[in-house]
Amino acid sequence: MSDEQAALRDTVRTLLTRESDTRAAMVSSSGYDEKLWTRLCALGVAGLAIPEEHGGLGASFLETRVVLAELGRLLVPGPLLGSVVAAEAVLSTGADLAGLLPGIAAGSVIPSLLLGPYALNAQVADVFLLVDDDGLHALSPAEVEVTPVGAMDPTRRLATVSATGTGRFLGVPDLARVRDVACAALCAESAGAAARCLEMTVAYTKQRTQFGRPIGSFQALKHRMADMHVWVETAESAALAAATAVVTGADLPSVAATAKVWCADAFSAVAGEMIQLHGGIAITWEHDAHLYFKRAHGNAQLFGTTREHVARLAVELG
Repeated sequence: MSDEQAALRDTVRTLLTRESDTRAAMVSSSGYDEKLWTRLCALGVAGLAIPEEHGGLGASFLETRVVLAELGRLLVPGPLLGSVVAAEAVLSTGADLAGLLPGIAAGSVIPSLLLGPYALNAQVADVFLLVDDDGLHALSPAEVEVTPVGAMDPTRRLATVSATGTGRFLGVPDLARVRDVACAALCAESAGAAARCLEMTVAYTKQRTQFGRPIGSFQALKHRMADMHVWVETAESAALAAATAVVTGADLPSVAATAKVWCADAFSAVAGEMIQLHGGIAITWEHDAHLYFKRAHGNAQLFGTTREHVARLAVELG
């Protein structure tokens, strides 16, 4: 991580630690904290990887990865993941015929891209991006029907979207790259959340006592937390590899698929261990452990399941 990326991480983490309230956001009418989103966009997070000529900051996906990891760390609900993927779809057409990117970069336009069976940001989107046999089309909210879908993860709202209008043709997107960028973005988020699970578990085992000593001093628990540490470190490495491949283009399909599989499994494993090592308190509504567990299982399904990506890897690697 460069000095600039570390400074970005610290700035975003400070803001989120001070102002984010996941539980309040997830039950709000929009499903996220709109004031916090405005503050984040003032830092430029929505336009980090969007070129300057389209209103972005012209940084790279490596900087976007830093922000996504911090949002994942605290399970902050928000439009960024869907916005990043949608912006990539528009960019991959080679043109911005509808002038969408400056608004997306500023955070004033929230896009929803239907990639797979469910769409992110659909309930709050200002523009819908749908793909048919011709290519990518931009539709207004009046030209679609949005049906909310119940999900295990209460911090991320999903919906199905069907078109009632034709919208505006943007071009032919590189859907394979869009899928890989989506996987890389999700990996960054999952790695950040897994790291926070480990932090919470270590802190709890230092405070919880049994037989007159902190439970974290028991050898069996040390071994399990060491395993969690390995999961977290390797997930962060996989997420970084995927983000680097997005920037360089080198082996992106295989690296993104590998990272998606590994980060999904790592996050699920670490979240499950967090619940086990916290004991009964972790299965209460008041504790956040169940929210991380639900996000882990949701992320494992989003943008393709482990089975689908393993099958894709088999084809990529011959």
